Amino acid sequence: MNQNEQKLATCLWYNNNAEEAIQFYKSIFKDNLQQADVLLWGDENPAAKGSVLTSTFYLYGQEFIALNGGPEFKFTEAISIYVNANTQEEIDELWEKLSKGGEKSQCGWLKDKFGLSWQIAPRLLPKMLMDKDKKKAGNVMKAMMKMSKIVIKDLQAAYDNA
Repeated sequence: MNQNEQKLATCLWYNNNAEEAIQFYKSIFKDNLQQADVLLWGDENPAAKGSVLTSTFYLYGQEFIALNGGPEFKFTEAISIYVNANTQEEIDELWEKLSKGGEKSQCGWLKDKFGLSWQIAPRLLPKMLMDKDKKKAGNVMKAMMKMSKIVIKDLQAAYDNA
C-alpha cells in the first residue's frame, strides 16, 4: 500500500516537542523513519504563527502524526508502540536508545523521554506464548514476567525445558 493511501494513522500528542521527538526517533531508526508533511499554525491559533502544529512521519511504513498539543494530555501505558525485533542485538540497541532519558519497565516495556510507551519484543514471542503445548507457553510467560529487557535465549531455554 502506498503511504499516501493509508486509511488510518496514529496521532501522538506531544507537549510542544513533537519535532524534537521525531528527530530523536530518526536518530534511532535511521532510514526506517521518513518525515513527511509539516502543518504550521496560521493566524487562527493559540500558538505562535508559523510554529509547528503537526508533523507526519512514517516509521517502517506506518503513518504517525505528531501533534504539538501542549501539556493538557500525557501519554499512558494504555497505548504503546510494539516493535517486533528479529535479533537480541536489535532488542538491546532499541532498549538502550529508546529508554535513554526515559524509564525501563518489565516484560519489554519502556517509556521514552517524551513519555511514549514502547514494547520491544522478539518476533518469535507470540508464537511461543500461543504454543499448543500449554506447559511450554506457560514457561515462556513465567520467564518473561521476570524480565525487564527481553532476553531471547532465556525465553528459548524456558520453552525448551518444558
